[in-house]
Amino acid sequence: MKFSNYISISLNKITVEKASYFLNKNVLYIIFGLLVFVSAFYFLFYYFNGLGLAYNDARSHLDIGRRVVEGLKPGLAQLGSVWLPLPHILMVPSIWNDFMWHSGLAGALQSMIAFVATGLIIYLFLSKIGVGYLGRIIGVLVFTLNLNILYLQSTAMTELLLLATMLAGAYELMLWFRDDKMLSLIKSAFWIMLSTLIRYDGWFLLFVAGLLIFLKTLKSRGYKTAEGTFVFFATLGGFGIVLWVLWNQLIFKDALYFIFGPYSARAQQIQLEEAGVLATKGDILLSLKIYFYALMYNSYAFNVVLGVIGAVIFWFDRNIKNGIKIASLALFAPFVFNILALYLGHSVLFIQGLSGNTWFNARYGIMMMPALAIFTGYLVHKLVAFRLPLIGIFLFGIFFAFANTDAVTIDDARVGSSQKNVTEVSGWLNQNAKDEKGFILISAASHDAIIFSSGLAMKRFIHEGTGAYWESATVFPDRWARWIVMRTHDMNDLTFRLVSQTEAYKSGYYVLVDSYPFADIYQLKDEHLGDLNTEPILLNSKL
Repeated sequence: MKFSNYISISLNKITVEKASYFLNKNVLYIIFGLLVFVSAFYFLFYYFNGLGLAYNDARSHLDIGRRVVEGLKPGLAQLGSVWLPLPHILMVPSIWNDFMWHSGLAGALQSMIAFVATGLIIYLFLSKIGVGYLGRIIGVLVFTLNLNILYLQSTAMTELLLLATMLAGAYELMLWFRDDKMLSLIKSAFWIMLSTLIRYDGWFLLFVAGLLIFLKTLKSRGYKTAEGTFVFFATLGGFGIVLWVLWNQLIFKDALYFIFGPYSARAQQIQLEEAGVLATKGDILLSLKIYFYALMYNSYAFNVVLGVIGAVIFWFDRNIKNGIKIASLALFAPFVFNILALYLGHSVLFIQGLSGNTWFNARYGIMMMPALAIFTGYLVHKLVAFRLPLIGIFLFGIFFAFANTDAVTIDDARVGSSQKNVTEVSGWLNQNAKDEKGFILISAASHDAIIFSSGLAMKRFIHEGTGAYWESATVFPDRWARWIVMRTHDMNDLTFRLVSQTEAYKSGYYVLVDSYPFADIYQLKDEHLGDLNTEPILLNSKL
């Protein structure tokens, strides 16, 4: 061999080694940068095409955060009991800004951060179980190249924040099973505790993780140690639940108000059951079928197939420690939880053409995306001979998903029951009430989307959370409300239920000025404006 050729080969080898060293040292920074770019790009994309605020729930989440800092009765009590508080607490530092509120960025920001964090944790999870670079990258791509994920991370919805905290908890749990380090157990409890303050899926994960920890310790160290470890983990992980129960007792004088209160999910499910649309209750097969379809629509069929095959091979891989396999069961907690919730009637999920004639809560199927991404990454790592066709088919499917804008979460937000096109009502209020003095009486539980979309200041609205204003206005509306927004003759609309019993309503003090599909608008007649309060004179009220 010529000396020059030898030098050339040596230099190429050194270059490859340097490149490999650079990637090995900086790969997480590179992935982080790419995820941040993708996250920001898609937020802007959905913001400018108007879809970022399509979900009715997204607007409600933003309104809850705003009411904490602005309104007739601002304060932490505005966090309420309908939804768990952490997403709204995280909005408080920025929701005071009108742009952050009305653009949805105050809520989307936490979803975007969670999106980036989840992608990084998927990479780390795969790294810790021995998956090579290619498998790790594919795992991250399975998660990030999903339009449902990209859309939800651009909104003020809570799914991405829940995914991040639950996956972080499962990741630290896996490390504890592998290395038996107390710090990993504490970290797992912390992240799961945060998830219990986002959605009730986190409560089930706490139960599953606690059970796995108890069984592992029982087998290796006996009952006494198992009991102590379980109590330690449950105390840390369940701290958020304890706080939530105490919150309900202090604010609503009922520790279980979030379960049995008039605005609880249970109250909504009772209405749906009475309407005959809670078909999954008591039917385990239908519950499985409905959630399976939601899973397929959200995660794409081929990805689900890859993830399931990967999970099976992972479980029977003798090179994977049994502890890691057992810890990985925590990744399946969302699957079991959603099926149980449907079966017990605590949740409702409509798949168009299968249950109901529309979409509703179809986004629940997204909860298995981190698990599918991890097991798909593992599968690509394991099946060396099939890597190219697997990756090729995966990319082929992703191409058509993006080309066809195939995202069930967008369909649900845009045309399903999760959206409310309240532009007519909110537009009327913006045009006719913006420059006039007077309050608007409205039920936030029924019409939060109208409050948000009207563009009016939160202090213009009298709703259930305004204490003395609400109590007085629902008895003497003509003293407080220049306008009333409600669904006439609908007893589920709390405003109509109360106002319809008042003398002012019965005596015709109000005139129906417009009627729309989602609500009617009533205006106080001019001859009764003399006794109307138009200033927030009850600011010091303790009610």
